[in-house]
Formats: sequence, structure tokens, C-alpha cells
Amino acid sequence: MPFAALSATYFAHIGFFNPYLALWLKHLGFGIVAISLLGSLQAATRLFAPFAWGALSDRTGERVKLLRWGASTALLGSMGLWFDFGVLWLCLVLVVMFTHTSSMMSMSEAAMAHLVSSGGSFDARRYGRVRLWGSLGFLVTVFAAGAWFERFGMDHFPAWTMLTLLGVVASAWCLPNIKEDTQIKAGVQALPLAAVLRQAPVRWLFASAFLHVLAQMGIYVFFSLYLDSLGYSKTMIGVLWAVSVVAEVGWFFSQSRWLPVCSLTAWLVVCAVVSVLRMGLTAGGAELLPVLMLAQLLQAITFAAHHSVCIALMSHHFPGHLRGRGQALYTVAAYGLPGVLAGVAGGALANLLGLRSIFVAATAISLTATACAFRVWRLQHPAISARG
Repeated sequence: MPFAALSATYFAHIGFFNPYLALWLKHLGFGIVAISLLGSLQAATRLFAPFAWGALSDRTGERVKLLRWGASTALLGSMGLWFDFGVLWLCLVLVVMFTHTSSMMSMSEAAMAHLVSSGGSFDARRYGRVRLWGSLGFLVTVFAAGAWFERFGMDHFPAWTMLTLLGVVASAWCLPNIKEDTQIKAGVQALPLAAVLRQAPVRWLFASAFLHVLAQMGIYVFFSLYLDSLGYSKTMIGVLWAVSVVAEVGWFFSQSRWLPVCSLTAWLVVCAVVSVLRMGLTAGGAELLPVLMLAQLLQAITFAAHHSVCIALMSHHFPGHLRGRGQALYTVAAYGLPGVLAGVAGGALANLLGLRSIFVAATAISLTATACAFRVWRLQHPAISARG
């Protein structure tokens, strides 16, 4: 399936870029505060880019053409990483890249949600079989890049960026050039976006997603630096990232068996509770490799299950003509805002109290996310479920 190829190449790019960007910036001589600020640029672009692209795709129905444009522009922008013109130049290059890549996830998820829905319900099995290719792509590059950088150093980071983005461009141009119908069918009651956002279950869902991913940002932004500070090699850092992605793949492959066990809103609570456990283990037992391995295996629930549940719930609350903007708002609330806050506040916290303090804070945030997820469950249980 063409979307499986896009998922594989896009997350292959993310699988090398996100874990090792901080280490490359450290290699260039930046301090922890500058690294956290530069790393937060990706999240900052998610505050505006996904919704802008989502609104445009909802209006035009041209999701595929917009995906192609975004991938191609990001590839061209990545050429700027080869030039050392100072921190402001690097900021500009990263903003250009992230403005175009940060919108790709929400647009591709919107397109996939449309393709893998049947009879108005979200097909967990079909979505999982497509999305697992993204995790496999991430797995390959996070492990290969870790071994490469361990042996040859971080100087090849720009080359890895261009090669992985070239794969994304090739996959985007292989997608079928399908234009979605943007007209609302006669007899179908379509709520405006503002009316959907005023619904209590939707508000609590966004609050839960925001806090849940804010806690996970400790992993996404600072995990590699944390392990590096504890003396782990770049190869072992890659292995630990790979362990988490193997767990993702296992979940996505088999999620059609597990999701129907309880309602999607109940799964939201489970994911938050497991996040409390994972962040606690990472904060308190990172010196012990078996404990760290166990914490990384919990990625199956804290990311894979949570992501599938949120995509299904967004597909339920934002159908049809709202799909692009709904998925984009999820990206903004669950990745943009948390990423900016984690990058800025996390850098300051780490500078003051050390990197371990980030995961202590993430444990407390996960507890708050659990309370919000429980509120969603109370409001909607057991109205929404995934189809096996």
C-alpha cells in the first residue's frame, strides 16, 4: 500500500533525526539550553503549520499534492544544514524543514483514517497494519544511525537528513493522485468545528492528550542526552530506542485483538496509568539496564496504543469535512504545545536540577493526564469502541 511506504520513510526520517538531533547540536558545541530551544522548534511549528495545512487540505481535498509539496520543500531546506552560518541560520533552516514535515503526519493520518474506515467506524486492524510500517522504518534508522554515529562521529548528520527525506519525497510522489470530495452530502448533518470543540468529551480528550504527550516529551527530547550523561554508548542508546519501537510494532500488528477488550476511552485511562509507571522507572532506575529495557517496552502502550486510540477518537469526533482540521488540532494539542513547553521548561529544569528531574516531573504530569483520561471515560463510557 502506498501509504505504508510513506509511513515507513517518514518515520525512518524521524527515527534518526529526533533521537540524534540533540547529540549533533551538542557535537557542534551548543549548551543544554540552546539545544532544548533548537529542539523545540519542531514543536513550535506544530502550533500553526498542521492546522494551516489541514484547513487547506479540507478546503481543496488535495491532501496528496500537499504531501508532495511538503516533502519536496523539506528536502530542499535540509541542504542548509551543510552550511555553518551561525545559530540564526540553523534556526531558519530547521523552521523551514519543520514547517513542512510537521504537517505531514496530520495530513497522512487524515487520509489514512478515511481509507481505513468502514461503515463509519474506525478499522483498528487495517490502520495498525499500515502504521506498523512507520515503526519499522523508525526501528531501522534509529539502530543504524546509532551504530554509524558511534563509529564515524556526528559529522554525517546532514547527509542522513537529506537521504531520509529523499525517501519521503519518493514515497509521496508514488501516492495515487486522489482528490477527496469536499462537498457535504445532502441530508448529512455537519456540525461546525467550533460546536465540536465546545463538547465536554472533546475538551477533556484534548486535555488528556496534551498532558499525556507532554510527559512523553521527556523521552522524545531528552532521553538520548539523559542516557549519554549516564555513560551509555551511542550504540546502546540506539538499541534502547529500538527496543521501544519493537514494542510499537508488536502493538500495531496485534492491536485489533486488544482494542476491543474495552472501550477506547477506557484504553485512554490505561495508557495514562502505564505512562506513570514508565516515567517512574526511567527516573528512578535508569542506571539499571533491565529496568530501562522494561520502561522502553512500555512504549507499546504509552505511544502505540495511545496514538491509535486518539486517532480513532479524533476520527469519531471530526468526521468528513472536519477530518483534516481535527487531526491537525490533535497534532497541535498533543505534539506542538507539549513540545514547546517541554523544550523550553525542560531545558531550564535540566540546567537547574539535572536531566533526571525531567522524568520526575513527567511522572507527576502522567498522574494528571490519568485524571483527565478518567474524566473522558466517565463522560463517554461505553459509547465509542474500536471495530476488530
